[in-house]
Amino acid sequence: MQYFVQQLINGLTLGSIYGLIAIGYTMVYGIIGMINFAHGDIFMVGAFAALIVFLILGAMFYSVPVVIALLVMMIVAMLLTSLYNWTIEKVAYRPLRGSFRLAPLITAIGMSIALSNFVQVTQGPRNKPIPPMVSKVYNIEGVSVSLKQIVIVIVTALLLALFWYLVNKTSLGRAQRACEQDRKMAALLGIDVDRTISITFVMGAALAAVAGTLFLMYYG
Repeated sequence: MQYFVQQLINGLTLGSIYGLIAIGYTMVYGIIGMINFAHGDIFMVGAFAALIVFLILGAMFYSVPVVIALLVMMIVAMLLTSLYNWTIEKVAYRPLRGSFRLAPLITAIGMSIALSNFVQVTQGPRNKPIPPMVSKVYNIEGVSVSLKQIVIVIVTALLLALFWYLVNKTSLGRAQRACEQDRKMAALLGIDVDRTISITFVMGAALAAVAGTLFLMYYG
């Protein structure tokens, strides 16, 4: 039973990270019907951005509280990946939106290759280990629960609640759902479809950045 509970906790932690990645991925697919192959690379960029911020904070301030460090890492990673995804959507995907279905698919593969090679050139191909940011572990009836697992689950739950509220209770969420059902009709009703799609890409990138930061904290 202890083994089952331990694996359940491990799976819940990893599933929380995967869930954040998947939400942004499915949002884009739901609205424009395009498989964004570059989304995984946006997640990678977010993780590397968080790593760079962590190293800078460690070099400049020797005793930064973990909570502040994580917040700064998440904010910087979210801003950077949002800018990346917004640029990709505007430059690479939007001009091909009315084209045949393979065109944006091929472009997405190209952007994925470009991003992965860009990071490999700038950061190098080797693993970059970092000291553990959170090392506290609780032992409950033979089951180990680390503080970083608790942080990951709580952050994911808060973001999912915020995302649910945004999609179901705000004008932006209504615009996104309208674009998902019928983009032409949404445009006729006065919804700025291009702006809605761009914001969706930005939201997906921000969630991927948070997932990258949590992944870095968990496995770094």
